[in-house]
Amino acid sequence: MGTLTYDGGTPIEFDDRTLAHLQVVIGAKLRRGESCYFTWPAPEGGRTTIWMHPTLSLRYDYTANEMPALNRAWIERLTQSSFGPGGLVLLAEPETVDEPGHQKAPEGEHKAPEREHDVRVRVPVASR
Repeated sequence: MGTLTYDGGTPIEFDDRTLAHLQVVIGAKLRRGESCYFTWPAPEGGRTTIWMHPTLSLRYDYTANEMPALNRAWIERLTQSSFGPGGLVLLAEPETVDEPGHQKAPEGEHKAPEREHDVRVRVPVASR
């Protein structure tokens, strides 16, 4: 599990594959100077939303040294969601076909969640 740390706050855990796709989508938005909400399923149920803004810092930490193969269809799906009023929503990775420009994960490397709330994330609880 890698982590996304937003504006020096609590690190949020995502699997490396999900994190790599989020980095591409979020990086493109922030590079264009665009702000948006980012929402993902909370591990204990419900959802978590943060405001993404180009002036706030992001840090991506991966557990693996190699970047996973990227799924263009997933990047496009996440990007499309980011333009809606609810902003970027972490959606399940769609199944892809072998087409030029699309890369599938190696067999057995990643099982796509069936629903968006099946994406696994873990947020540590801050001690008081």
